[in-house]
This record gives sequence, C-alpha cells and structure tokens, in this order.
Amino acid sequence: MNFKKIFNNIFNELFGESPRDKYHFSLLSGGGNYNNANSSCVLMDTSTDSPTTPKEIFTSIDENLNTMKSIYNSLINSDVIIREFSCNIFNRKYSSFIIYLDGMTDSQIINDFLLEPLMQINYNTSFNKNISLDKYILNSLMPQNNIEAVSSFSEVASAINAGNCVLFVDTLNVAFNVDAKNFKQRSVDTPENETVIRGPHEAFVENIRTNTSLLRRIVNNENLIIENTKIGTLSRTNCSICYMQNITNRDLVSEVKFRLNNLDIDSIESSGQLEQLIEEGSSYGIPQILATERPDKCSKALYQGKVVVLLNGNPYALIMPAVAMDFLTSPEDTNLKSNFANFLRFLRGLAAIITVLLPGIYIAITSFHQELLPTELLFSILASREKVPFPVLVELLVMELSFELIREAGIRVPSPIGSTIGIVGGLIIGEAAVSAHIVSPILVIVVAITGIASFAIPDFAFGFHLRIFRFVFIFLGAFLGFLGIGVGIFAYASILCNIKSFGVPFTAPFAPSSVNQTVGYVVPPTWKQENRIGFVSPQQIKRQGKISKKWEY
Repeated sequence: MNFKKIFNNIFNELFGESPRDKYHFSLLSGGGNYNNANSSCVLMDTSTDSPTTPKEIFTSIDENLNTMKSIYNSLINSDVIIREFSCNIFNRKYSSFIIYLDGMTDSQIINDFLLEPLMQINYNTSFNKNISLDKYILNSLMPQNNIEAVSSFSEVASAINAGNCVLFVDTLNVAFNVDAKNFKQRSVDTPENETVIRGPHEAFVENIRTNTSLLRRIVNNENLIIENTKIGTLSRTNCSICYMQNITNRDLVSEVKFRLNNLDIDSIESSGQLEQLIEEGSSYGIPQILATERPDKCSKALYQGKVVVLLNGNPYALIMPAVAMDFLTSPEDTNLKSNFANFLRFLRGLAAIITVLLPGIYIAITSFHQELLPTELLFSILASREKVPFPVLVELLVMELSFELIREAGIRVPSPIGSTIGIVGGLIIGEAAVSAHIVSPILVIVVAITGIASFAIPDFAFGFHLRIFRFVFIFLGAFLGFLGIGVGIFAYASILCNIKSFGVPFTAPFAPSSVNQTVGYVVPPTWKQENRIGFVSPQQIKRQGKISKKWEY
C-alpha cells in the first residue's frame, strides 16, 4: 500500500484548491474599454473625453438628455438631479431640463431665478425677431448675476462638477451655465500651524474664491492679477496665479504659468503635490517654494514682486521664488521693532546651526577630539558613560530616533493626548533610560537642546530638511571627526549655492555677489526699507521715498 500517495490525496482534498472554469468577474492590467462575452463584468471608459462621447451640444433635447444621463450615470449616482420641464416663451412650449449635483447647489436660487422665470407664462408679445432664442433667454428671462452660454459637453461637465446648475433647451445647441453654488465649507479662522503674535488672525480655507477674496481685501489694489488655470486631466482642479501687474517680473510670471500648464497628471489633491511637481530637479529635500496659510504673508510677498499660487481644496498658498532667508524669517518680524526682530532672527539662525551640527560635533569631540574639552568636563562625561555598554554612535542614534518617534506620536494622536505624550516621553522615558544606564545624562541634554532648537525653525518643511541632514553630520562626525564635519559643511554649502528657485539662487542675496543686495538677513527699521528685494528683479525697485517720515521735517 502506497501510504505517501494516500496521504497526498487526503492533504489535497482538505487543503488543496483546484482552478475553476468560470469566474464571476475579470480584471485587466491594461484598463480601458473591454467587452468579453464570457465575463459578467464589463469595464468601460465613461469619462467625458472618451471618443464615444460627443463634444458639441446637440439641438435635440432628447439627445442632450441621453448624453448627460450617460456621462453622469444617472441610474447609479443618487446625487445627480435631472429636472425636466417646459419653458413657456411667446405662447410656445420648449422642452427643457436642468442638471446639477445635490448638496453643491442652492435650491432657492434654482427655484427663484431659474425655474420660476422659465416656467411661468410669458405674456410679452413685443418680441424682436432679430434676437435669437438663446440671447433672449440669456439676457431677458433669467435674472441671475452670473450666467454664461457653453457649447461643449466638457464645459458642461466642468460647470456641474464645480457646483453650478446647467440648463438645456430644445432647438438650442448651447447650454446655460448658472452659478448656483452653495456647498458647505469651513469658515475663515485663525492659522493653526503658524502662530500669530502681532498680526491679522485670518487664515486661508479650502475654497479658492474665499482665499482670493482674502488677498483682494488685504492688497486692495487693481494691479493685483488673479489668473485661473486647471490642473489634472480628470480632477480639473482650479488653480489661481496671483501677482502684481506693475511690480512682478513678467519673466517670472511666464515661468510659473509654463510649469503649471505643462503638467501631465490625472489629478492633484494638495499644494504639497503641486510643490513637488513644479520644483527644479533634485534638491536633496531642500524646499524651493514657501508654503503658508497666512494671507498677510502672501500680500507681503506680492508687494515684493513674488508670485502666489492658490489651489482649490487646500488651505495653503505657495510663494515663489523662495530663498534660504525666507525659511528663517517670520511675518511677525515686520510687526516688531527692528532690534527685536533682528534678535529673533539671530536666534533662529543659531537654532538652525544647532539643529544640524550639535549632535555631530558632540560625537566628533567625544570620539576624536577629547583634548578640546576642559579636564573637569571630560572626566564628568567619562564618569557618566562609565556604565553605558553602547558606543557613542549607537547611544546617540537611539536617543535621536526616540525623540523623533515622540515628536511624530505627539502630532498624530488627538490634541489632548499629544501634550501628555510629549511630557511622558521627555521626562519619564529619558530619566528611566539614564537610570538604566542605556544613555548618558550629557547625551540627553544634547538631544534635548537639539530638539528645542528644531522647534524654533518657522517653516515646517525647512525644519524637516534640517532634521534629516542632522543624521548625515552624525555619521560624518562619528567616522571622520571634525574633518568629516568640515567636508560635510563644504558639500552642504555647495548644494545650497547650486539650487535655484525659479531662476533665483537659493542663497540670495548673499551669493553670488553679483546679485543686487538690497535686503539682507538683518531687518532695517521700517523707515529705512526704501527698496524691494533685488534678486527677483521687480519692475519697480523703489517701495517708498527717501524720507518716509515727512512729518519730522
């Protein structure tokens, strides 16, 4: 008896699986249109750009209705509303229908300014035969402040997706796009990630028109240009390019438009994605565009000759070009006296240096250059590390990674618990690690000072970049000492000097020296700020008179 064969048969009956001849669905890796008589699932392309979808609007109301039902899958989508009715115009009835998305439109506007004027009997008999029906409807029958005629189904789909209502009338090869938006949105509130000390307490929201209105109200000048474009072949996300017509360099505006209009992507959801798509090449994680949620910060950038880009659905604006100095400054600097602002800028510069170099310098000194320390301090460090079984590099990496984990946990958990995690992680875990002789007390102090310094960086993206480069300098200091740190500083400075943000050197106005240095890192008094920043080459370099305080003379 073949026990092995019997065992295999029993095992296959219990755990084996034989392929079935018929499946209830099929998936294709290539996508697109697919029809298979042997499959119960059919994959079809229902986008408005499909070759099977007509581009121009028909004159027949039935063909338009069937096309719109096909585009929006009205039998499946529960929020697609199609209302059929008859228009009474000069004793003649025209079959019509409106289509909109429920929850994105104002029903009161549709009832009062669209359906009621069209459905009521029109007794006016003084009809001018020289006026076409579409012109008459557009100019005389619908008392809506924002309405336009569109002639393609792609324009109709864009209008409906934006929250508008579209009207179709029989015998007309155009449709009427009626602005009836009324979707829920977040109200204007204080900035959440950029603390305001002395300045406007308003922040951008997710609605792009609300954001442009905030800029309009602050800038308060007719030279502010806000151009619209759409990004994404599927999402068609609205994007606004804002600049001062009489100040901003036109080459800079053209470059921004060129990059935005030459993006081949399906969709875009956030300004962070857009920032990565329009940055120049590989920059080792160094940000080249400034992101902010404060309208006052954007208005100051506009007055300096920069370009601001707003993306619908995202409360952050992008300011370009951006240099290294922009990431270490704050809008509060202009609201404070110059000596206070310069002191804070000095602290931020020192914080950036500490964030990048302090752990690497510590490990370089303790591993290679002990003679630089005073004897008493050296003995104290050796005594604190006497019972620690790990090398300095392992000890430092454990503490740095633990600090980053605590920081990330404090951000991700709910706010009431976040502060608790920070206190527990910083005090209890640190003290327990020292008591267990896993790390030395002096290392805890170094990591704590480095972490506190990283919090002083105003920009999150630039602070994150410094945190990443800190580990590079840790390894350089651990293996090569001060020589490695010196080589790292030289390479890092070379990288910074090689980066350009929309044609502007990242280290401007300090390098290259040929750049017109009108503004430096030190803030002059307000009455001395006569010129705009020169590295963006604005059309008007002067921003105020030689004597701004004329009341003194």
